[in-house]
Amino acid sequence: MESKKSKEVFEWLVCILIALIIVACIKTFVGFPTVVSGESMDSTLRDGQRLWISRIGVKINKYPERGDIITFEAPDQNHLYQSKVEADLNNPVAKYNEKKKNLLQKFISAVSIFGKTDFVKRVIGLPGDHVEIKDGAVYLNGEKLDEPYLDEGKRTEPESGLFIDIVVPDGYVYVLGDNRNNSTDSRRFGCIPIDKIEGRAVLRFWPLNKWKSLKK
Repeated sequence: MESKKSKEVFEWLVCILIALIIVACIKTFVGFPTVVSGESMDSTLRDGQRLWISRIGVKINKYPERGDIITFEAPDQNHLYQSKVEADLNNPVAKYNEKKKNLLQKFISAVSIFGKTDFVKRVIGLPGDHVEIKDGAVYLNGEKLDEPYLDEGKRTEPESGLFIDIVVPDGYVYVLGDNRNNSTDSRRFGCIPIDKIEGRAVLRFWPLNKWKSLKK
């Protein structure tokens, strides 16, 4: 009898392990759900809404496209706003304190379906783009950027950021929130490395009456 119970426990453990591995594979190679937190993407996305984040496009194309809504690991708390002392306008990139994860931490991160997704923003500039914020608007390579996703009359101001007239370095993207006067973004912390991009938002699935494809 004891042997039979031990066998059943072992079988359950194996099943749970297989299920966790499947979840990890889906999250790593296909996609995962996440919850919008905060007001930085109003009125495109609201606090508490749920999104499906696709990993497929990120894996295949490497770089997202301009206008894509992406999720990415946020810079360290101490570097969300770079001061004049620490900011390097010749290398306008976000700063991260890299912490090595052990195998268990990596596995927990991989299987956590509703784990934290730090920031949700819109891609504005790709490598080589000259991004300039002036006169209440975004200028991309010298041309005023058409942004139909913004609320009518919404202005884009520096918001005390230093990265408002830069060229996006290779391997990075420049991101902004749609709620420009209430968003901590590349204006303040610099360009995001592409290896910090978690995925591309392709669907808002909750609440149900706000179901919408976010593909361009």
